[in-house]
Parts: sequence; C-alpha cells; structure tokens
Amino acid sequence: MTFKKSLLVVAVATALLSACSDKEVMPQDNNGQTTVAANVSEKTAPTASEQANTLFDTIFKQGVQRNPIRQTYLGIKTDYDKWNDLSEENAAKELAIAKENLALIKAIDVNTLDAQTQISHSLYMQNFENHIADYKWRFHNYPVNQMYGTHSQIPAFLINQHSINDVKEAQDYIARVHGSKKLLVQLVEQLKLRETKGIIAPKFVFGHVIRDSKNILVGAPFDDGESSTIFADFTRKVNKIAISDNEKAALINDVKAALINSLKPGYLQLVTYLTALEKKADTRDGAWKFPDGEAFYNNALKRTTTTDLTSQQIHELGLSEVSRIHKEMRVIMEKVAFDGSLNDFFDFMRNDKQFYYPATDEGKQRYLDEAVALIDDMEGRLDSLFLTKPKATLKVKAVEAFREKSAGKAFYERPAPDGTRPGIYYANLYDMEAMPIYQMAALAYHEGIPGHHMQLAIKQELTGIPMFRKFGGYTAHTEGWGLYSEMIPKEIGLYQDPYSDFGRLAMELWRACRLVVDTGIHTKQWTRSQGIEYYATNTPNAMSDAVKMVERHVVMPSQATAYKIGMNKIIELRENAKVKLGNKFDIREFHDVVLKNGPVPLNVLADLVDDYIKTNKT
Repeated sequence: MTFKKSLLVVAVATALLSACSDKEVMPQDNNGQTTVAANVSEKTAPTASEQANTLFDTIFKQGVQRNPIRQTYLGIKTDYDKWNDLSEENAAKELAIAKENLALIKAIDVNTLDAQTQISHSLYMQNFENHIADYKWRFHNYPVNQMYGTHSQIPAFLINQHSINDVKEAQDYIARVHGSKKLLVQLVEQLKLRETKGIIAPKFVFGHVIRDSKNILVGAPFDDGESSTIFADFTRKVNKIAISDNEKAALINDVKAALINSLKPGYLQLVTYLTALEKKADTRDGAWKFPDGEAFYNNALKRTTTTDLTSQQIHELGLSEVSRIHKEMRVIMEKVAFDGSLNDFFDFMRNDKQFYYPATDEGKQRYLDEAVALIDDMEGRLDSLFLTKPKATLKVKAVEAFREKSAGKAFYERPAPDGTRPGIYYANLYDMEAMPIYQMAALAYHEGIPGHHMQLAIKQELTGIPMFRKFGGYTAHTEGWGLYSEMIPKEIGLYQDPYSDFGRLAMELWRACRLVVDTGIHTKQWTRSQGIEYYATNTPNAMSDAVKMVERHVVMPSQATAYKIGMNKIIELRENAKVKLGNKFDIREFHDVVLKNGPVPLNVLADLVDDYIKTNKT
C-alpha cells in the first residue's frame, strides 16, 4: 500500500458507501458486520494510481453534494430545490474541509503514481493550498456588479439551467423562487461585511445593479404588464409538460405566490440597501484602494495567469503587443488603399455603416444566422486541425433582454455533461454598433468552434482523468485557447476578406490593451476615464465597448490579463515543438496535447508539450 493506511481506508470506504443507494444491501460477515471488501478478495488489487483517482473523485463528488448550483450545471437534480449557502459559517466550514482534503492528498506517496495521476495529484494539492491561502482575500471583491452577482444569477440560472420535465421539477423551481429571499438576505449580509472593511464598489456600479434588480420585478404578477421574466419562463416550461390544465394552473398560482411573497421582498431589500450604500461609494477604481490591495492584486495575477509575471512585466508586454499589432493593421490599410492615419482608419471602421447591421429584428437575426454559417463552415474543416472533436452540439443565441444592457459582448455556456443541454454561444445584440460585421468571424471562432465549445465540451467528455480536472479550469488556459482559436482559421485560409482579417487583429489588439489597462487601473492608479481613453485611442472598437471593458477591469481585477498571456504561451510552445520536431510535427497532435489533458496551469502545459516532443523525437 502506498498511502498512509488510516487515511486511505476512510476515503475509499466513504466512496464505496456513498456509491450505494438506500435500497442496496452492503455485504456482511457472519457477525452481521458490514465488510467493504467482502466478495472482492479474488479481484486484482487496485493500483496506487487507481486508489488516488478514487480519492480525487470522492473529494470532488462530496464537494458537488454541498453545492446545489453546481449540481444543476452538471445535470444532477439531487438538491434541485436549493441554492448555495452564502453565510460566513459555511465559508468557515468549507475552509476546514479544504484542510482535511489537503491532508488526505498529501498522504499519497506521489512516487508510486503514473505520470497522468502525478499531474492530478499536483493540481489538486495546489487547488486546496490556494483555497486555504486565499481565504484571507474572500472579501476583496464586489458580490454584486454589472458583470455577475446573485442578483442577476437568480433569473439567469432559473431560465437557462432549471429545466422542468415533471411536476416535481416544477415544485423545485417554485421552492427556489421561495428560497431566493433567504439567498438575497445572505447577499446583503455579505455586502455589509465588506462595507465595514471599506470595500465598496465604485459609484458607476450601482446604477447597473439597481436597474437590473428592479427589472426582475417588472411585469406580472408584480404589476399589470406582460409577464415578468421569471414568471414567463416558468409558465412556458410548465405548459409543455404532460399534466392536466388544472395541475398547470395550480403550479402557476404557486409560483405567483412565491414571486410576490418571497422573491419580491428579497429584491426590494437588496435595492434599498444598495441605494443607501451608493451614497458611501466613491470614484476610486483600482484594487490598490483595498486593505493590502497591492498584495491582493499580485496574488490575483498569479492565480489568473498561472505565471510569476509581475504587474509591470504584464504592462510592458501589453504595450509591446499593441505596437506590433498596430504595424500589422497598417499593412491591411495599404491593402484596402485607405488614405489616412491608423486612427483615421479606426474612425472609418468604427463609424462606416457598411460594417454594421441595423438594430432591427431583421438585422439581429441576420447577425445570428451568419454567425451560425461561420461556425458550420469551420466545423466542416476541423479534420485538418484536430484528432479529437466534441460530441456535444452548439447553439447560437442572443443574450436575453433582461440582462443584455449590462452583459458582456459575447460569452459561452458549456453543455450539460449528460447531453441534455447543448453548448451555447451568446451574442449580445443590445447595441448593434458594438457588434461590427468584420469582428463576427473572430468572435464566433473564439466562443464557438474551434474555441470554447471545442475546448470545454471535449474537457467534459474526457475519460481517464479525475472529475475535478474535467470540470475545473484555469483562466489563462481557457481564454488563451479562445484567443488562439481566433488565429487558427487564418492558418487554413480563412479571413480572406481584409476587413475580416482586420477584425481578427482588432480582437487580438483588444486583448493586448487589456494587459495595459488592467495593470494601469489596479497598480498605477489609472482612473476609469484614463482606461476608457486608452481603448478609444488605440482600438477601433465602439466607445460603448471601451466603457464596458474598463468597468469590467474594475470589478474583476486581473481576469482580463489571462487571454493574451495564455495565447502567447500556446503559440510559444507550438513554435518550439515545430522547431524541435521538424517534419514530425503534427498540428492535430499538438492540439490534442493542449485539449485532451483538460485545463492546466501554463507551466504544466509546457511540461506536457515537452513530453510530447520527447516522445515524438524517439
């Protein structure tokens, strides 16, 4: 045996016991005592790696059992009527569990594990070490903001994740509507804790979150208008299930009561508190204003990039990349015979009507249809680039009206692991002047195929690695791949239209600017207006893009640095493999190395590519 036995026996026994349903009878000895190993003595003993992976999966499953939201995302409906616990008591409980799990993992003799399990061991140990180390930073964030938060999660989650196939699932939905009141009370408690520490979102955040929270209470049954967002969703779903009209009417009446008596008071309390808190907010935007803000931001950069790059190094890398991309854009200016400066060209691309569809239903539908066509075309070309392709399908969808004003430009939602829900590429068509046609291809490739859909769907479908690697993630790996995926189509002959190729460069330029502005705001004390001006001067994007991006930097310190750093690392590793392998290099095999190991830190990805090079050399 390669574990400290007392720890291993507890872990494996727990796994086996939890795998048995209430109806199953565990084997017993002659004295009636349960014996975990009964009737398996003749089977081959599990290897050290098998034991380790059993432990990893046990820890992961137990974590999912404590997280109703994650259960639903994973297609599990055990706690389908519940929300997560936002209390400080639960946070302390999770910290204690993390320490226990770290002890279990450290008890493994890593030298007896195979190479893949050694990676899993290292990653899981690091996960729990980070969780424990980052506990002191748990208040260094804004739980409600224009990008995310419980206030917007409640309707988005119910609409997009909580399916209703029978009466029980309808009742679970109603229970979640009732439970939203407690959830919002806990949210306010968390905001108050941050208020006492001086961690209050900048003034610009409050208009967004108060508006979005009030929007949830617009329409029936709150007023005489059309059905409100959640009520319309519930009614639509219930009307599709095979029950009598009387049963449907009863369920609809129940959700009405839950909306009026639970959800509405919860949101009203939140809005009241936010309205009062707004008076205490100021216009300081950077993480430098937090208690120990510099140390917090440096830690955030490490977590986001999975590197040891300093804020200054990242800032300088951004400036260098902006300069390089500007030079490539000037080449395109010459191709299209544009007469003027680069900034003149930016103005032309930003304002000329030929590059935008109208903000009508027809214009928006045309955008979605053409995005689908781009993705379908790319899907037909995958064999030249990939050995492994996802089984899950992809759907293109406009961001819903209730959140389109504050939501990002585009994003991806992964499919359900059981195949019951496709992957979704969301395009935000609220402001059509922020969605130029020339960026459509790069955006579709990033969020759809060969970008996040390829990556995240394949990750969930992997076999032979523990579940925490299939369902976890590292932003630099995930978003680095997304940005790299904007470039791949050019290498197989796409982006033939120079304006479309300009759009690809514009998207990359945007991510390079992020390195400059994120570090500028959070360590150089740039103001929100300085950040907006940098984007407006150095990119062709709409002013609304610049405003949204800077506001995103402010509420998500470090997150936006992942894209360019991740992309650059993937390209660096690929070019190194090309040089060392020569004609033995196969782009499809390289992509398998990046995708078929699941998300990993960039230093681990480098090790995997080195192993790929060594294997192919011999």
